[in-house]
Amino acid sequence: MVVDEPVAEITLAQVLERPTHEVSAALRGLAAEYTVAGRGFDLREVAGGWRFYTRADCAPLVERFVRDGQQTRLTQAALETLAVVAYRQPVSRARVAAVRGVNSDGVMRTLVARGLVEEAGTDPESQAVLYRTSSYFLERLGLRDLSELPELAPFLPDDVENLEETTK
Repeated sequence: MVVDEPVAEITLAQVLERPTHEVSAALRGLAAEYTVAGRGFDLREVAGGWRFYTRADCAPLVERFVRDGQQTRLTQAALETLAVVAYRQPVSRARVAAVRGVNSDGVMRTLVARGLVEEAGTDPESQAVLYRTSSYFLERLGLRDLSELPELAPFLPDDVENLEETTK
């Protein structure tokens, strides 16, 4: 409850001076116990570690208390940019702009500032800075890793091959 990001099992095992498998079993047991008891919080494994979250049915009450009616949401442009980064990472700003069809520099700066996207090195050919999603992105989406992202194919048009040919 005192950390800002998920804590890895191995870190907890080192702090507690217990075997990792024992800590892992205890965490899974606690998570199940909290669910069965209907507590107002969940213990979830996300982004390579464990963290407490508000249970979904209690979230509206907690949000009202914490946010006091103020909510910041991502714009459509930010969501589009974040999707391009998530599915094409590591990716340069120029590639994001090419996929979206508009300049995305400002949106990328916003996503970096919010901690959802981070630098991932440079492209060896162009020397462009490459970007990837952060562990905070995984945490906010409740994912363990990128393999849990939904498949993109169901959201593409049926004739995507023809669409790509007409845009070239």
